[in-house]
Amino acid sequence: MPMPGPAAVPDDGPPDPPEVDLGGYIRQRRLAASLSLRQLARVAGVSNPYLSQIERGVRKPSAEILQAIARALELSSETLYVKAGILEERRDDVDVERAIDHDPYLTPVQRNALREVYRAFRSGAPPLDG
Repeated sequence: MPMPGPAAVPDDGPPDPPEVDLGGYIRQRRLAASLSLRQLARVAGVSNPYLSQIERGVRKPSAEILQAIARALELSSETLYVKAGILEERRDDVDVERAIDHDPYLTPVQRNALREVYRAFRSGAPPLDG
């Protein structure tokens, strides 16, 4: 008698990309910034093994460590707090600067330039209703 195989799952097209966990997100941002694990660890003030464990999801860093990593990667601390589950993501408004921070394809220099341009457009401009 043949053994039953796994249940068939209907194919509704390509699967959604998995949500990147905190460690994977930090690793993506580090690589996008062209930093080695050692370089990021030094700038953030943590040990290489500890940062490696964070990236692999073995260790859960404190808010202080997340803040140091965020500063080293030129991200807002809030971005990492949300990824770590410390804060809930705000959904009440579109946050352009957070979108810039979350884009894994931008370098730190590009993120800073986009933030400056965005802030320049926003400064002194009345909100539009449209």
